[in-house]
Amino acid sequence: MPEYLPAAIVSRARLYAQIRQFFAERKVLEVETPILSAGANTEPNIQSFSTRYSGHADSGARERWLRTSSEFAQKRLLAAGIGDNYELGRVFRDGEAGRRHNPEFTMLEWYRVGWDHRRLIDEVVELVSAALALVGKSAEVYKCSYRDLFLDSVAIDPFNASDEMLRSALDDVRIDAQGLSYDDWLDLLLSHRIQPQFPRDRLTIVYDYPATQCALAKIRRDDPPVAERFELYLGQHELANGYHELTDADEQRERFVRDNQRRRERGLSELPIDENFLAALERGMPECAGVALGIERLLMAISGADDIRDVLAFAFADA
Repeated sequence: MPEYLPAAIVSRARLYAQIRQFFAERKVLEVETPILSAGANTEPNIQSFSTRYSGHADSGARERWLRTSSEFAQKRLLAAGIGDNYELGRVFRDGEAGRRHNPEFTMLEWYRVGWDHRRLIDEVVELVSAALALVGKSAEVYKCSYRDLFLDSVAIDPFNASDEMLRSALDDVRIDAQGLSYDDWLDLLLSHRIQPQFPRDRLTIVYDYPATQCALAKIRRDDPPVAERFELYLGQHELANGYHELTDADEQRERFVRDNQRRRERGLSELPIDENFLAALERGMPECAGVALGIERLLMAISGADDIRDVLAFAFADA
């Protein structure tokens, strides 16, 4: 055995063991799902890697997509009756490399049957707090709605402000406004004005987003309607994104179609919809909440690293 083991590798191994113990104590089953799929992630802001299969034609679609998340496969397992489950595995996103991103990274994703997003928030806080405790760290917890966050931070109601109000609130941030939607302006305000204000040693949980930012979440018919989703930040860094999951197959198909429409409008290629996932929803997926948490971001928080390459065995450029 070598005399020196890099701290980042040891820290990752300790975190994996702690995560598995956390879920074993709660009787949440670990699963492993395919990395390659005939269906892709249609989300316009996420770019996927693809590859081609050269074997027998009876094996299915030749073009395959490296998963950007294990979500669709885990939901298929939920529809098959597997119950509460988690996966700790590698995912891939093209065009994302730098201090905060690596094209190949690790995602922890889990689903709780019969839960909503508000209940799942508490479990995510428990897991992150336990991870921080591995190195003697802790963080205070602050929860607020998306609407209250904007009102308190920039004195703007994100549900009914004008585009001009959003642009003005960016102050001295210079942005090319061409082609930006209302939600793009909200995202810019969050990332450039609000997020940098989050205290370093605080877990900030933001919940109940505008319905236009629903992704794969249920929409609650409040006035105005809200998407039942949340994001969790440690300091200024986003760690996790969770939903009270949409279970309606027809609505999910419509969202995929809208995604591809937005891709066309941006000059991007349309991507194949995951029909296996939609078929599982049609058969019936139980009411549940799910969340995806970036392991490298959590390792950065544990170690105090400011560059994702410091928590990888080999960065993308060296792989």
